[in-house]
Amino acid sequence: MLNEESSNIETSVDNFAKIKKIPVDPVYRAGLVQALNQIHSYEKLFSQVDYIRKEAYDSANQKHEVLLQELWDLLQPDRLLPERISKHWGDIGFQGDDPKTDFRGMGLLGLINLVYFAKEHNSHALQALQHSHHPKYGYSYAIVGINLTSMAYELMNNGLLRVHFYNNQDDSNFNLLHFNEVYCFLFSEFDDFWMKSEPENVMAFGEIRSNFLLQLEENLTKTPAKMSLIIRK
Repeated sequence: MLNEESSNIETSVDNFAKIKKIPVDPVYRAGLVQALNQIHSYEKLFSQVDYIRKEAYDSANQKHEVLLQELWDLLQPDRLLPERISKHWGDIGFQGDDPKTDFRGMGLLGLINLVYFAKEHNSHALQALQHSHHPKYGYSYAIVGINLTSMAYELMNNGLLRVHFYNNQDDSNFNLLHFNEVYCFLFSEFDDFWMKSEPENVMAFGEIRSNFLLQLEENLTKTPAKMSLIIRK
C-alpha cells in the first residue's frame, strides 16, 4: 500500500477494508489516510534527497557552475570573484582553490543546501560566516556546511526526522524545501553551539559535532512532539 501514489492511497484504504470486510469509521479512515500519506511522502522525499546527493558536482555543467557562483555572490555581495579557480574560495570556508573537490561526500546536495541557507536565511548565513572568521573560534564555513548536509541526511535516513515532518508541516506533500529548512536549522543551531563551546581550535570539531548530534537525537527521541526543527527568525 505504501508504494501507491498519494492520490491512490484513499482508494487503497477503501479496497483493503472491503476485501478484509472491515467496517471503517470515517474518523479512523481519515487518520489512516493521513498517516499513510505522510509515510509515503517522507519516503519519496528521502529518495529525492538521496538522488541529488549521488549527483557529483561537475564543473563542465553550467547549472552547477551558476549555482556555485550564486553562493559566492550571496555570501560576498560586495566582492567580485576574480577567477573561477581562486584562493579566495577559502574566505567562505572551502579547503582549496577549486570548491568542486569539497563536494565529493554529499554531491550536489551540499551545494544546494549552502545556497538555500544563504538565500532564504541570509542574515543567519552571514552571521555564521562572520563567526567562522572569529580569530579564536573560527571554522571552515563551507566545509562545516557540507558536513551538516551529511548530518541532515543521516537523520532523515535513520528516521529521526519523521516526527518533525509529521508534526510540523501543514500537509503531507513533503518536498526538498522542507529538507532545506531542516538543514538551515541545523546550521544556525550548530553555529550557536560551536561558539558557546569556545573550542580551543578546529581540531575540536569532531567532538563538538558529536555532542551537538547527541543532544539533537535525545530531543528528537525523548520529546519529539515538542521538537521543531524550524529556524528561529
